[in-house]
Amino acid sequence: MRLDNKEIFKTLNPNKVWIPVLIGLGIVFLMFYTDPSIKKADLRSVFDASSLSICIAILVIFMRDAGYVFRIREITDKRLTWIRSIYVIILWEFASAVTPSIVGGTAVAVFILHKEGIKLGKSIAFVMLTAIMDNLFFVIGAPIVLFFAQGSIFPDSKVLELRLENSLQYIFWFSYSLYALYSMVMAAALFYRPRVFKWVLLKIFSIRWIKKWKYNAGEYGNQIMESSKELQGKSAKYWLLIISSTIFIWSSRYLMLNALISAYESLSLIDHVIVFARQIIMWIVMMISPTPGSSGTAEFFFAQFFNEFLTNYTFVTSILWRMFSYYPYLFLGAIFLPRWIRQVFFSKKREEA
Repeated sequence: MRLDNKEIFKTLNPNKVWIPVLIGLGIVFLMFYTDPSIKKADLRSVFDASSLSICIAILVIFMRDAGYVFRIREITDKRLTWIRSIYVIILWEFASAVTPSIVGGTAVAVFILHKEGIKLGKSIAFVMLTAIMDNLFFVIGAPIVLFFAQGSIFPDSKVLELRLENSLQYIFWFSYSLYALYSMVMAAALFYRPRVFKWVLLKIFSIRWIKKWKYNAGEYGNQIMESSKELQGKSAKYWLLIISSTIFIWSSRYLMLNALISAYESLSLIDHVIVFARQIIMWIVMMISPTPGSSGTAEFFFAQFFNEFLTNYTFVTSILWRMFSYYPYLFLGAIFLPRWIRQVFFSKKREEA
């Protein structure tokens, strides 16, 4: 992987904060003015929330972030201090927030870890491991939640006002199939047969009309082999901590919305299960969003998935949901980025791990 500082800083650009903000707000205002079910009085309903449930929602978000910080320290074998881990996670989340979900912030994450003093090969291995663990959470978790919330997982909905039966199911299964295939191939390549993976890549890119990318494919194969070597010999404790922290992180992320909805409506146990399950399904649907951080897409699908639980509070809850789970990372990234640049580019160079 070639780390082009110029290209990386095009992504790590504080000015990009306003793009997803404007897209998200644009969709929100469009919904407000075009949906007759949303009344101006609904905006005042934000004060109807249970203070305890709001506090729980905020607490769960902090737990999620703590899980991220803990996991990156464990993945890197504690090469990062707690403070450096916080910087890495904030900037990684910022990069993910200003890039389309389907692109993600992988290259930026490698760049950040490398500038934190971790060798490039190790940085690639650690970022790939993180991405695979996150993807496997969805790939394995989706069938489980489909089982527990059978019959209630997909809402009855009209997507883009087209009356297409099971439209959300089609979008979900398309997204799920892509991520399942990608995750399984990458997991097999990283943990099982990296050399075979490289051989297959080279064979595929030997085809005449894509042959010009054969060199890049070979380089990627080399990165997979090097990453696989870096992860060999890890203890059972290492893998247990990585897997359990991944489950903790994503469960905390989703439980935040359970708490937020509970601030306005009373939910039964099965309702909590369905709300939690639908978030996994919605997240997979949102993964193919072309907008930065799924801006606009997230707000639109939120109403499709959770309107039945919120009656008169869908609009306000969707805004609070994004305020808690998305916008803070845009502004924290914009604040932390200049300080991080001064530290890693203008301070004394750290020794590489």
